[in-house]
Amino acid sequence: MSDLEHNHYEMVPGTVHLVDMLGDLKVQKGEGNIILIPQPSANINDPLRWSTRKRYFQFALVFVWSFLLAAGCNLSGPIFAEWTVVFNCSFFDLTSTVAIACFFLGIGCVVLQPTALKLGRRFVYLLCTIIMMVSQAIRSRATNLGYLYGSAVLAGFSAAPVDSLVEISTTDIFFQHERSTAMGLVIFALCAGNNLAPVATGYIATSMGWRWVFYMMIIILAVTFVVQLFLMEDTSFRRSSDITVLEAEILTQIKSRETIDAKGGRTDIKTEEVSDIDMHSDEKTHGEDDESSIPLRSYAQRMAIIHREYNDTRPWIKIFFRPFLLVRFPAFIWGGFIYGVTVMWITLLASTTSEIYGLPPYNFTPNQVGLTNLGAAIGSFVGMFFGGPFVDYVVIQLSKRNNGIFEPEFRLYAHIIPTILNSAGILAYGLTSYSGAHWAISVVLGQGLIGFSMSAAGSISLSYPIDCYQKIASEGLVLILFIRNMIAMGFCFALQPWIDACGLKVTTWLLFLISMALNGTFILMILFGKRFRRWTADAYERYSDPTYTGF
Repeated sequence: MSDLEHNHYEMVPGTVHLVDMLGDLKVQKGEGNIILIPQPSANINDPLRWSTRKRYFQFALVFVWSFLLAAGCNLSGPIFAEWTVVFNCSFFDLTSTVAIACFFLGIGCVVLQPTALKLGRRFVYLLCTIIMMVSQAIRSRATNLGYLYGSAVLAGFSAAPVDSLVEISTTDIFFQHERSTAMGLVIFALCAGNNLAPVATGYIATSMGWRWVFYMMIIILAVTFVVQLFLMEDTSFRRSSDITVLEAEILTQIKSRETIDAKGGRTDIKTEEVSDIDMHSDEKTHGEDDESSIPLRSYAQRMAIIHREYNDTRPWIKIFFRPFLLVRFPAFIWGGFIYGVTVMWITLLASTTSEIYGLPPYNFTPNQVGLTNLGAAIGSFVGMFFGGPFVDYVVIQLSKRNNGIFEPEFRLYAHIIPTILNSAGILAYGLTSYSGAHWAISVVLGQGLIGFSMSAAGSISLSYPIDCYQKIASEGLVLILFIRNMIAMGFCFALQPWIDACGLKVTTWLLFLISMALNGTFILMILFGKRFRRWTADAYERYSDPTYTGF
């Protein structure tokens, strides 16, 4: 980068050096001279210093947990038609359970996130597994709608960390250039839980009766709890330096290099490169206080139910209120709305498949209704690779073309694909179902495109705001998920009356227009995103102070 370019370089929130183009910066780097953000500390207990195998194993535990709790919230769809007879109720009564679950997903995010920051991620994961088991037990013994509503309250509350805490856990153990891949896997776990659970529900309900759906879920969750109890570690960690300090030091090194070049004193300078970090080295690392003498925690310490050593020191009530102070940051508001739109389509499929395929002209049995969810599941699997590894690759390539400097908006260029495909999927799902066309069109094409878009767009909408404001990511995610779940709740309550009043055809066209309009706002964020970040830079610095209350 030239002197002129550096003179005009702005330290805007989210704009960082991601690639060391000349390979001579004295920072910790990974393969391809990618600068590790955040930089691992010298503390051997830092999750970023774990071996690659351990990081992925711990992530796998969280991934499976996310899949199961998402499934616990959305496995009832194929038996809605049967329940309308058993409980003498309407489809609207049953879709209301989905709306209640969405509402308590939002409440759970607000309550459980500060609890996790105070008492540890592990404590909340274990607690929520137990609560989900209780919710399934209530549903298994249901004799009226009241049981289903009560179960929805507990299921939604317990699954809330899938939407907020899990994303924070991924940032605990993955670097910025890996973030879309990790977020893509998290969103896939959510989508797969929503889409594959009904497949199993259909078969179990047909062969063993609908109550066994929930008995089986309790058994699986009990096994999961035991695995968590003995193997899942807490990933909480407090860092003594941040990205702002790292950026300032990188700029100092680059300017020093350019000064040498200008004086003609630099021919082929060889500097010490820290690449492929040694996860177990005791050497003092870049930008950190000397923490190399801190001993590795014992197994008993790592498996403690409550963790406080590396957790947030602020009062719980202060952490609870802080997310609502972030409404002035456009990236969080945009992420919440886009993720909310994404969940609208999950709700659309969960609420309508039984009504569409279980009645004429299709007349599917519960297990056949469940199988229709495979279309969205396969689509979300493909979308995971697009929204994850592919977007990470695009980001790295665009950063290299930008002299190694990363802009969060680089992720948004890929959003055009899910925007187009999601709208096309809605038309294919709704219009072909309305006309009674062959089920394969709505299942394979319609649900497949919707599933792809949910997975891809969800990953992008979560990664972008975190990239913009990393130091307040935890509070920002709570705000995003609160917005998302309020949108999803409103959509759940409105969907069935909407279809009843307008018909499936008109409703489908309206949903198509909503999808295009809201998803298309990514263009505005590409055009004005950096300007928004520049305008909010001062506020970001204030809110990055943990003691700042905003009052």
